[in-house]
Amino acid sequence: MSTLLLNLDFGEPPPKKALEGNAKHRKFVKKRRLLERKGFLNKKKQPPSKVPKLHSEPSKKGETPRVDGTWKATPLPKKKTTAASGSGSEQSLDKKTAVPWLTPAPSQKAGSVVAKVDLLGEFQSALPKIKSHPTRPQKKGSQKNPPPKNGPQNSTQTHSESKYSGASQKIPGKMVAIDCEMVGTGPKGHVSSLARCSIVNYDGDVLYDEYILPPCHIVDYRTRWSGIRKQHMVNATPFKIARNQILKILTGKIVVGHAIHNDFKALQYVHPKPLTRDTSHIPLLNRKADCPENATMSLKSLTKKLLNRDIQAGKSGHSSVEDAQATMELYKLVEVEWEQHLAQNPPKD
Repeated sequence: MSTLLLNLDFGEPPPKKALEGNAKHRKFVKKRRLLERKGFLNKKKQPPSKVPKLHSEPSKKGETPRVDGTWKATPLPKKKTTAASGSGSEQSLDKKTAVPWLTPAPSQKAGSVVAKVDLLGEFQSALPKIKSHPTRPQKKGSQKNPPPKNGPQNSTQTHSESKYSGASQKIPGKMVAIDCEMVGTGPKGHVSSLARCSIVNYDGDVLYDEYILPPCHIVDYRTRWSGIRKQHMVNATPFKIARNQILKILTGKIVVGHAIHNDFKALQYVHPKPLTRDTSHIPLLNRKADCPENATMSLKSLTKKLLNRDIQAGKSGHSSVEDAQATMELYKLVEVEWEQHLAQNPPKD
């Protein structure tokens, strides 16, 4: 009976599903080996139980290797049906194990699915390595530029330094010195009107120097002190125009002057007190000149004692440019100390 069944099995064509599964698996193995040869994939590490017999055992008699790594048995010659029943059953079992299309298809499909899952796993394991490269420059950059230590302490130190020394650095660009010369107008020439104005910067360079025509009739030129003469008023700038020009220069700047309230009065202008520096009311200058601190010293005497220079000399009158430059030089002598004093005791407007 067993011999009859064996003959029927050999006569049937192989199942299509089994052949399709084997073909897909062989195609997959070919593609994988191609990728391994080109270096895109590492060779698959299989457990010892799944290593094909191609690498572990020599070929047995009557078997030939397949492309997919399994061994294909060569067809055995048909034996006569007159063999004993016991020996026939053993031959049928050997033939079933040797014939490839008699192996169950689900096991091969499962093997192909496992191989595909392993292939995807290798791709996924490679992804983190690729993503980790762009993050390395950020770590290096963070090490190269570490955050400064003791930041709050450094900021307080720099703030305290800039509070005093920073004043002398920022002030020069925003500091000017002014001096004005007046003539007498009104009844008996008792009203002082602006006739000349000079403005110099921190380095003593002249920013503005113009003769100015008062709006009222000049009664007394006061030439001995002002240096103004009649010919100076011929092409003088009208007061309103000159005033606008002067205020554009003074606005937002620290203005230095000697008895500067007289100059502002002639300009009909009030400058903010925090931005005003009057050298006639700086006790440090008087102390340096060995004079009483509360005394109002003249610009001529302070310049002689502290700068060892003569100004306002002769009968030709004062020069407003010379007076403005002397005022700025006097202020520079006590600038740092006086600015520190003003920072601690700011003047009120």
